[in-house]
Amino acid sequence: MSSTPRTALVTGGNRGIGLAIAHALRDAGDRVVVGCRSGQAPDDFEAVPLEVTDTASVDAAFTAAAELTGNQVEILVANAGITRDQLLMRMSDDDIDAVLDTNLVGAIRCARRASKGMLRLKRGRLIFVSSVVGLYGSPGQVNYAASKSGLVGVARSISRELGGRGITANVVAPGFIETAMTEELPADLKKQYQGAIPAGRFGAVAEVAAAVRFLASPEASYVTGAVIPVDGGLGMGH
Repeated sequence: MSSTPRTALVTGGNRGIGLAIAHALRDAGDRVVVGCRSGQAPDDFEAVPLEVTDTASVDAAFTAAAELTGNQVEILVANAGITRDQLLMRMSDDDIDAVLDTNLVGAIRCARRASKGMLRLKRGRLIFVSSVVGLYGSPGQVNYAASKSGLVGVARSISRELGGRGITANVVAPGFIETAMTEELPADLKKQYQGAIPAGRFGAVAEVAAAVRFLASPEASYVTGAVIPVDGGLGMGH
């Protein structure tokens, strides 16, 4: 591994889990660039405009990140995602297309672009942020679950393609994490959800970020095609 700081690009890294990941990688000594639609990120992070549903935008974001840091992106964390929850019979084509295009196809676009630079470097880390829902399932989230489970197939296929080139591809699958979204849940619903989690609590964004930081580290060079749940045991066996 090079002694110079590695360049990391975190998609959707301007808030929540993505921002926590950006902090964890920066604390580990990496040069972190946040990719997000606004092209702006808090906490003095360098940021580039990134719309993962647009191939030209993806290409421009990687080029801009390399120009900012002077190095090819060596760590990609594909975290950008949206939800359009609805019962299957009421789910519109747009609800399906938007979620799959952002969460799944968007991650593939970013990985495709990242792999070019990683092949030149002969090393790299591709980390996909999935969800316990991807393997556990959830009513009203057929589109979201499909997009998140699809990331497992993406990472494992990339592992077979690029595993011999010093490039790893792994998945982190968070469960219920304390974010602005879970904060808004009614108290009785929170209690119900927590009752189903063996750990008895929601997770912290820093706990997800710690798993990503490990997968991005030199110590994880022999870990590829793995799915690491950070869900307090909620999805065990799935």
